[in-house]
Order: sequence, then C-alpha cells, then structure tokens
Amino acid sequence: MADAYILGIETSCDDTAAAVVRSGEEIVSNVVFSQIPTHQPYGGVVPELASREHLRAIVPVVRKALADAAKTYQSIDAVAVTQGPGLAGALLVGISYAKALAFALDKPLIAVNHLEGHIHAVLLEERQKGNHQVNFPLLALVVSGGHTHLYLAEQRGEGWSYEKVGRTRDDAAGEAFDKVAKLLGLGYPGGPVIDRLSPHGDPTAVKFPPSQIKHRDRREYGKQIERTVGGKDRPRFDFSYSGIKTAVLRYVELHNLRPAIEARGKALAGKARTGIDEYLSVCDKQTLDLVASFQRAMVEDLVAKTLLAVRAYGDAAMEGVPVYFPSRPLSTDNAAMIAAAAYPKFLAQDLASLDFSAEAGLALRGA
Repeated sequence: MADAYILGIETSCDDTAAAVVRSGEEIVSNVVFSQIPTHQPYGGVVPELASREHLRAIVPVVRKALADAAKTYQSIDAVAVTQGPGLAGALLVGISYAKALAFALDKPLIAVNHLEGHIHAVLLEERQKGNHQVNFPLLALVVSGGHTHLYLAEQRGEGWSYEKVGRTRDDAAGEAFDKVAKLLGLGYPGGPVIDRLSPHGDPTAVKFPPSQIKHRDRREYGKQIERTVGGKDRPRFDFSYSGIKTAVLRYVELHNLRPAIEARGKALAGKARTGIDEYLSVCDKQTLDLVASFQRAMVEDLVAKTLLAVRAYGDAAMEGVPVYFPSRPLSTDNAAMIAAAAYPKFLAQDLASLDFSAEAGLALRGA
C-alpha cells in the first residue's frame, strides 16, 4: 500500500499541536505551542483562557507543521483530530478547525481518543527505532495530569481492543504532583519542578505508606477480588493519590513549614522561567527530602500496581518482560501520537462524519 501522510491536530488541554506522520511510523513534523506562560499566574489551566489561546494558535501551528513536513494542504491524505477526553471548549477548537479543513479539502476525517494517542506514542517511538516486533497483548500504563489508567490492549486486524483494568479513584498522578508542588510554593506546572528537585533530596527521608483503597474490591495492598471488567471476571488494579497528598499536608503542618513556603512563593512569583539553581536557593534540605520522598512513593506505587497487573494478565514470567517508554517529546501532549493512532483507522476506513462533536469524558473502548 502507498504511504499515507496524516495531519494530526491536538487541542485537548493547554497545548496546541499539529504534526504530519507517515503511515503511522515516521514523524515528518511535530509542532507544539505551549500555553504555560498564560496559565502560570493562576496556578493551573484556566479553561476559558485555554480555548482562547487555541483559537489564536491553531492556524499558524498547522501551517508550520505542514511547512516543516514540506507538505501542502492538498498533499496530505487525511486529517485526524482529538475528540476527547479533555476540556470541552479546547477540544471544540481543534475539532471545528479539522472539520472545516477536511470539508474544504475533501479529505477523510478521523476522530481519535486522546488516551489511545498516548498508547500509540509508545508504538510510534518503537517504529521510529525500527522495532516492529512489539508483542500482543500489551499492558499500557497511561499517566498524566488528568488520567492514571491501566489498559490491556490487543491488535485485531486493523483495529484495536482496549480493556481498562485499572484507573484512578480520585487524583490522577500528575494532578497529585501539581497539587503537592503548589502546596510547597513551587509554582505551576509543578510536576517537572518536583522531578528536577528530587535528585537533590533523600528519597528515604519521609516514609509514605502504600496507597490503600477502602472498597469492596480491595482486600489489601496488591490483592484484588475478582470483579467484572469488560464482561469477564477480571482483577482490578486501581490507583488513589488523595491520601499521599494529605500526608504531605500533615507533614507541612507538623514540621511548621508554612513560613518557608510563603517566602518561597513570594521569591518565585511572577517568574515565567526559573532555573534549577534558583529553585535550590529557596528550598532547604527538609523540603528537598520531602519532595524526593513524595516522588519515590508515587513512582513505586505506579510500578508496583503495573507489575501486579503483569502477573495477573501476562503469559510471560516477570523476568524478561519488555518495557517501552516514549521519548520526552512524545510523552507530553502532541499531535504526532494522534496521527499515529489514526493510521489503523485510516486503513480500516473507520472515518468520522462531519456531525461528530467533542466528548470531554470520552472513554477508551475496544474495536
């Protein structure tokens, strides 16, 4: 089959992105416009501002993606866009633009689930390296500001099937990182700041207990009661991070860290870009140890639940199970993953009609 060049568009949250991907395996261009400076003064994403910024950026971002790929509007084979989940207003900007483009060019239009895009980012990364031998079924861990999910994924012909075997019950992992960073006066977005500061602290200094979910389908950490998932009796591996966030708050109160946090917040206020040395200059050892211990506890919980799921659903032994990660540019929101996830749909002619709309709470289901 001839190569297919798909233009991907992603506007689910606060990044306006466009990319051109060849046949689901080669990134020809990948452009991302970040809105962090817009939202930083508010300590989080403001939906109305996000929509406005997408309106400003969508046309130049798509034009740059096409120019970087040495493509014209007419030479692309299809237009793919994120349908959900995400912020409704932000999604509508991308969808409206993609619909207009597909209609004007008489090109196929493909609607993509944002979470499916993150899963295909890993496969795209491997194909970029020349690895086309990823074995199925595979267990996909999706970790972001709004989602912490585990999916059992299989390829069936040109389509894909997804079974959700774990999800967050409260705060997603990325959300917990941002909230803890805000609590400690580290600004927004907090996740990257915590990650940069963690190597400077002792990750064993503060003992955080494993997350516990008090629910009928959880007996104790690491053990599940069988329950129905996808019509079958299957174990669940759910996540909960509101507890560790509360534990950090208690530590702050117990050790009287409020004055230092307020001083840190004032020192960093209004600075769009802050280097690691400046962060270190306003963080004492106790804060650095707390940050490092928090990150360790979060990562250990994510890894532990994922490995438990591997044991429950994998046919292979624990040793030797291959693990794949996307590169940093493909780990955050981007349009290359949307174009890659659209390719199997393009082959199967699973196209969207022009009357589809944004779905802020769109679930990822099997084909």
